[in-house]
Amino acid sequence: MTNADLKPHAGARPHPKAASASRETSSKQHSSQRTWQYAVAGLSASLVGLGLARFSYTPLIPALIAAKWFSASDVVYLGAANLAGYLAGALAARSAASRIGAVRALRAMMLLATLSFFASSSPVSFTWFFAWRFLSGLTGGIIMVLAASVILPHTSAARRGIVGGVIFAGVGLGVAASGTLVPLLLQQGLQQSWHGLGVLSALLTLASWWNWPAEANSTPLSQTRPRQISAIARALLIQYGLNAVALVPHMVFIVDFVARGLGQGIAAGSRYWVLYGLGAIVGPLITGHLGDRAGFGPTLRAAFLIEAAAVLLPTVSTAPLSLIVSSLVVGGFTPGIVPLVLGRIHELVPHSAEQQRATWSHATTSFALFQAAAAYGFSWIYAQTGGDYLVLFGLGGGAVVLALAIDLALALATRKA
Repeated sequence: MTNADLKPHAGARPHPKAASASRETSSKQHSSQRTWQYAVAGLSASLVGLGLARFSYTPLIPALIAAKWFSASDVVYLGAANLAGYLAGALAARSAASRIGAVRALRAMMLLATLSFFASSSPVSFTWFFAWRFLSGLTGGIIMVLAASVILPHTSAARRGIVGGVIFAGVGLGVAASGTLVPLLLQQGLQQSWHGLGVLSALLTLASWWNWPAEANSTPLSQTRPRQISAIARALLIQYGLNAVALVPHMVFIVDFVARGLGQGIAAGSRYWVLYGLGAIVGPLITGHLGDRAGFGPTLRAAFLIEAAAVLLPTVSTAPLSLIVSSLVVGGFTPGIVPLVLGRIHELVPHSAEQQRATWSHATTSFALFQAAAAYGFSWIYAQTGGDYLVLFGLGGGAVVLALAIDLALALATRKA
């Protein structure tokens, strides 16, 4: 036998199975890369429209009053304008998607949020500022409804939770930025702070511009027949709204509770807000991962139980360790509940992307309504009780306990049926 006989033939082709496996591996890697590319675009959108547009306003309030741009009472109304805009955005999101496409709507909202920062850099008038605060809230509502519904159909079921967690980690980053970046910007001046936020928003908008998935042609919303959602899905909308109520005591009152209620001062209160922000960054990543591993129904049930304990913890103990745990956990669930509810909707409505988007739109509207009602209602209760913060924490904890009770009752009824 010659050496030529021992060498493989020059024209030999690779085994068909090996070539097929190689192509499949390459395709999976490419698909995974695109999935994370989409997720980062979603994170940028939630950071701009939800994180920065909403939470960066809170640390700017003292500066707005000190610079005599607006009175203290006017500043409260301007903050409420963002909540009203958020509700309007949740209601308008599907209509905007049907008219110009969901991806175009997302890009437009990021541009509008960016513009709102620059427009707010000068106190033209109360009406001018109110309109731009409303529009900044509008962008958040539309982004909340559309970002995940655009990306998750391109995501495998096994990764749906963690990808949703990445998308809404932008909310936590916004909370963290409100306690760190904004004070640094304020050292340069109030107007410069708005400009800095606008530049950051513009950079995020530009970076994410081409990273959204291509939209497939679908039937316009006006031509689709809405399907009747199940009783469990309708209950989920109420549970999500009750969860919004549970978050309000920490979201609105935790800093003031520590600073004035416990007499520890503004600096101490701000530290707990930073902890709240740190929890909000990692929360959706943890809950999304657990949802993928254990299923979104059981994970959501466990989340309600843990959240109830964390919201109620200040009514049991105001020791530093208790407040640290409470701030971190509730901060984590502020955006962390979102991938769980999203994943649960996909479980309950498995075969229709449009119905999933519609149900998620209704869920976001429920959250916005309950949150706004709780914010105003708790403020009234706070005034009527002479500043009793513990009543507010008790009511918040009771709301999420009710959400858990609804879930358990439906699970029991389903088993019996």
